[in-house]
Amino acid sequence: MAGKRTVCCGVSALEATLAALLMIMTAVCVTLITLTAMSNTRQGPEPQHEPYLIGVGRADCTGPPAEIPLMGYANLQQTAAGIHTRLYSRAFIIDDGQRRVVFVTADIGMMSQRLRLEVLKVLQAKYGNLYRRDNVVLSGTHTHSGLGGYFQYTLFMITSKGYIKASTQALVNGIVRSIDIAHRNIRPGRIYMNRGDLEDSSINRSPHSYLNNPQRERDRYKSNTDKQVVVLKFTDLDGDGIGLLSWFAVHAVSMNYTNQMVSSDNMGYASYLLEQDKNRGALPGQGAFVAGFSSSNLGDVSPNTRGPVCVNTGLPCDYLNSSCPVGGTKMCKAFGPGGDMFDSTSIIAHNIYKRAKELYGKADKEVTGFLHSAHQWVNMANVTVQINATHTARTCKPALGHSFAAGTTDGGGDLNFTQGAVVGDPFWDEIRDVLLGKPSNETQECHHPKPILFNTGEMRRPLPWHPDVVDVQILLIGSVAVVAAPGEMTTMSGRRLREAVKQELESEGKLKDIEVVISGLSNIYTHYITTYEEYQVQRYEGASTIYGPHTLSAYLQEYRGLARAIAQGGVAKLPAGPQPPLFEDSRLFNLLPAAALDRKPANSSFGDVLQQVYPVYRVGDVASVTFVAGNPRHSGDIRDKTFVTVEIYHNRTSTWEVVCTDASWETRFRWLKGSGRQSNVTVEWHIPLQAAAGSYRIRHLGHAKQLQGSRPVVTPYEGVSAVFAVTPSYYHQ
Repeated sequence: MAGKRTVCCGVSALEATLAALLMIMTAVCVTLITLTAMSNTRQGPEPQHEPYLIGVGRADCTGPPAEIPLMGYANLQQTAAGIHTRLYSRAFIIDDGQRRVVFVTADIGMMSQRLRLEVLKVLQAKYGNLYRRDNVVLSGTHTHSGLGGYFQYTLFMITSKGYIKASTQALVNGIVRSIDIAHRNIRPGRIYMNRGDLEDSSINRSPHSYLNNPQRERDRYKSNTDKQVVVLKFTDLDGDGIGLLSWFAVHAVSMNYTNQMVSSDNMGYASYLLEQDKNRGALPGQGAFVAGFSSSNLGDVSPNTRGPVCVNTGLPCDYLNSSCPVGGTKMCKAFGPGGDMFDSTSIIAHNIYKRAKELYGKADKEVTGFLHSAHQWVNMANVTVQINATHTARTCKPALGHSFAAGTTDGGGDLNFTQGAVVGDPFWDEIRDVLLGKPSNETQECHHPKPILFNTGEMRRPLPWHPDVVDVQILLIGSVAVVAAPGEMTTMSGRRLREAVKQELESEGKLKDIEVVISGLSNIYTHYITTYEEYQVQRYEGASTIYGPHTLSAYLQEYRGLARAIAQGGVAKLPAGPQPPLFEDSRLFNLLPAAALDRKPANSSFGDVLQQVYPVYRVGDVASVTFVAGNPRHSGDIRDKTFVTVEIYHNRTSTWEVVCTDASWETRFRWLKGSGRQSNVTVEWHIPLQAAAGSYRIRHLGHAKQLQGSRPVVTPYEGVSAVFAVTPSYYHQ
């Protein structure tokens, strides 16, 4: 080892020195990197939070568009006779790694308890305990042009010709399939929130009732309707949008009670517009982007922005009663903003779509935090409410007042009832007593000042006329609370509920800056929910508040309890409450006759053209063709199918391409039931201004039921129009 100097452990002094210098330099570099990172953190954007798992899904839930009553106006003469636009269920699933919630908005009048229970039953069979009563909210957009027949309580069955299995099954299958699709598509993503006002799209249809609320409460708000649009933007981790969920308070009654085509109305058309915008090139109902527009506290809110007038004189209606000197309530109608119901639907829908799209584009407030869900069943016919420190009150057995039969300015009743009735009519009271039974003194006193027309809480045959057990539910998605309201809350009722829930959620200090949205028509339908003060006026909304004057106070109490349980981490300790009934099918009645066998004119076939198209149209025109047809009820489950295609011919490939279906806004599929079981179908194509010039044809696809021997057989058929040309129109350029 001569010629070498050694140090401890055999490392030379030079090597030791170099190692020491390296350690010093490494420490300096680490310090510089750390300081740089700290500097960048201070100066750059805030680090993003842990992503959620997100899934979105959309599925057709259109039922048989013939002979089944439409649900909303309670007009037995308003039965389905074709399709204006198809109906869809849109599902949104969010998962924080520990909990999962599901929100569904469906193009139907309202959710029914029967429908919810049937959906939950199917989900339980498919997914076990993953999707349950407490973490699934089902909400309706409140279109009044969707099929009825999916209720189990007597009053609702009477107004929709009973429980109709074909209608109900289409809704159950469509809702479940939308959840299935969202479940399959679940992936990491983020949610952003934005909100803003939308003007010129809603008015209060019961301003007299609203003015009965305390002055100092009204002074807190600039309008007698809620104008805010709340938007949740769903993106993947690359920032690409996968969906939108929005709430806005307006009735989906732009399509009025004279319409007989299945239609998603203004809210559904807003969804259609945004989905067409995002899913470019896809036919309606197709494409990955899902846009859900949900109802809110719309109870006293109308889209008919020109307001009510007496249609026979042009003069204003009576302010309190919404009636006319000649013709009564039937002559007092609200209109606008368009020239007809299709135009009005389009205007309101475009307003909602444009505002939501703008808010979606600017949404940058990330929704973060854990998920929570709370649900209870409550016997709303018997809730004790603490009014103040010394007084209590209670809710009532369900009942509807005289003003319920008057209808609203969006659709008046046929009889001589008026809104604002606080005294009963002896004539109608006597008829009620004879046919339905006199309400007990207890029920009459409980509902005061409502004069009772239908004492539904005391009517139990053949089944209960109204539900007693009601769902109350809250979903908390990070900083957004979705309050599932079991009916139509008025503007001020919704404001009070939002405020109460927000106060309770933030009471423990753990949750801050919570955005509370009311999701109306959710889980079960219980008509209207007014404030105590609005109830005293007894316009339509008050007369339809079925659990009496303290209904809102009871709901405030129940939802406060749910919010408090979330804030305190005590959701698991919430009692489920009394379980609602799911009546056996054998106990439900059906007043809709089976669809009759189809007949056709002599020497013709189903699908033959009765009235042909013209050879040439310009954009903006309406191409129309009429076919020999069968009853659409014979087509069975029509989801994901179509009765109509409009097709363009491609010379290069000698093929026909479908450009729109009966799901498209520009088509109208009208079924006309003729005499002797003969029927026909007229298909209209309202040629859009952007339609390409070329050669087109219209096809109708259907099914007919006829006897073969002694056995009825359903067979498909198809009809095709002549080829016609579409040319540009200089009038529209």
